Amino acid sequence: MNRLTKLFSEKKENILSIYYTAGYPEIGATLKIAQALEKAGADFLEIGFPYSDPVADGPVIQHSSQVAIDNGMTLKMLFNQLKDLRQQVSIPVLLMGYVNPMLQYGVQNFCRDAAEAGVDGIIVPDMPLYECEELYKDEFIKHGLSNIFLVTPQTSEERIRKIDSLSNGFIYLLSSSATTGKGLNQSEEISKYYERVRAMDLNNPLIIGFGISDKVSFERANKFANGAIVGTAFVKTIGNKEDYLSHIPEFISKIKGSN
Repeated sequence: MNRLTKLFSEKKENILSIYYTAGYPEIGATLKIAQALEKAGADFLEIGFPYSDPVADGPVIQHSSQVAIDNGMTLKMLFNQLKDLRQQVSIPVLLMGYVNPMLQYGVQNFCRDAAEAGVDGIIVPDMPLYECEELYKDEFIKHGLSNIFLVTPQTSEERIRKIDSLSNGFIYLLSSSATTGKGLNQSEEISKYYERVRAMDLNNPLIIGFGISDKVSFERANKFANGAIVGTAFVKTIGNKEDYLSHIPEFISKIKGSN
C-alpha cells in the first residue's frame, strides 16, 4: 500500500489535490511549493513535468509549462530536485505530464527514478490505454507506481470498467472534454454523467478535475466524488505573486473552507 492508496483507505470525502508545474514560477520552486501545500492542508499533490506542446491544457498551464522550460526545467532536473522529496513532504505525490517526454527519458528510467524519489503515481493523459496495458503496466507495478487514467463524459461504460480494472489509485473524472482552466460544467447533463459513473460502483475512488477553482466548485464536485483537483486557479495564483509561497495557506483555506 503506497501513500496514495493509504490516503484513500483513511479518507473517503473532501479530498483536495493541487496541481502545479515543476519549475514554475522559478526553477527552484518545486519542493518549496510542495512543502507549503502540505502544511496548508492539501491531501495530495500532482507535479506537472513541462512539455512544449501541452495540448490538453488551457493558456494558464500552457504558459507555466513554457516558463518552466525557459527556466531550464527538464525531467532529469525534476528527478534531481525530488531526491529530497521524502525528507520534506509526507503526503502522496504524483507526476503528471505527456507521454512524449516520458518516452524520450525512457519508461524504465522514468519509473525507476520516480520510485527512488518517493513518487506514488503518474498521470499521463495521452498514453493509449492499450500501450499502457501491453507495454508498460508491469514496469509501473514493479516500481509501486499507481497509474491514473482519465474519464470524460463521452467515455463508454465498457471503457470505464476497463480503466477501473487497470487502476490502483483513483479514477480522474474530467468535468468536461475541454482543456484545463474552463469553469466547472454544472449542467444537468454533466450531473447525470457524474451520477452514472458513481452508480457503477467502481473499485477505485473518483476524483473530479478541470474547472475546480473555489469553495463552491470544490463542494459541488464532492457531492459526486471523493474529492477534487485544483490546477489552473492555483497556477494562476502563484504566477501572479512575487511572494507566492506566503499566499498558499490562504488559497487552500478558501478552497477547503470548513471541510
